[in-house]
Amino acid sequence: MNKEVNDLKDQAQGLEIRDLLALLVERFCDRLGFATSFGGEDQVLTDLLCGLSSSVSIFTLDTGRLPQETYDCMAATQKKYGVTIEIAFPQHQQVEEMVKQHGPNLFYDSVENRKRCCGVRKIEPLKRQLKKLDAWITGLRREQSVTRQDIDTISWDDTNGLIKICPLADWTDTQVWDYIRKNDVPYNKLHDQGYPSIGCQPCTRAVEQGQDVRAGRWWWEDPEQKECGLHWDKR
Repeated sequence: MNKEVNDLKDQAQGLEIRDLLALLVERFCDRLGFATSFGGEDQVLTDLLCGLSSSVSIFTLDTGRLPQETYDCMAATQKKYGVTIEIAFPQHQQVEEMVKQHGPNLFYDSVENRKRCCGVRKIEPLKRQLKKLDAWITGLRREQSVTRQDIDTISWDDTNGLIKICPLADWTDTQVWDYIRKNDVPYNKLHDQGYPSIGCQPCTRAVEQGQDVRAGRWWWEDPEQKECGLHWDKR
C-alpha cells in the first residue's frame, strides 16, 4: 500500500486544505470516514467537510464517560450542519466484565489498567468503524504533544490497514482558533474553562497557562504514555 500512499501524497502536494479534502472526497467517496471527538481541530474539519459534501461518514466514539459539554457540542454541530453523526459505543458485555474485575475507576491504578479501559471503550469501537473504510481523517496536529511530533499528513495506518490523513498536521493552535472564531464554528465550552484537550470526564482536567496542550489528559502519567492507543502504530 505504500505506492497508493505515495501516489496520494504526490497528488496532494501543494494543495490547500479545502482542495486536499475535496481530493479525498472524490477519490474515496463513501469509503472515507472522519473520526471526531469534537475538539477544536475536529470542529474545523467538520466545518470544511460539510461545506464540500454531505456523503462523508462522520463518526464519534461514545465511551460512556464523556463530559456533558461534549454531548452539547455534538448536538450543536448536528443542528448547525444538518448532519447525522454516527455514534460507536463499546460492547456492553466487555465494559461490564472489565468493571466487575477491576472497578469503575481502574484507570487510576496503573498504565496497564488505563490502557485496558481505553481498549474496551475506544479502540474496539474504532476498529469496528474503520473496517468499513479505505481511508480515515483525524484532527491530529504535531504541536499537540511529544507523542505526535512525527505524524505525517498522509500515511499508511498499518495497525488498522487503511490510509490515514491528518490534514491539520502542521496547523498551530492559533490557526485552529482563528478559523473557529472567523467561521462561527460550534466548539466544546470546556475549552473556555482551560481544557485544550478533552477526553473522558474522569481522565481530563484543566491545565495551567503555558502547560502542554495535553497536560490535562491522564495527568497522573508521564507525557510519553499519554495516548489511548487510537493513534499508535505497532511498527
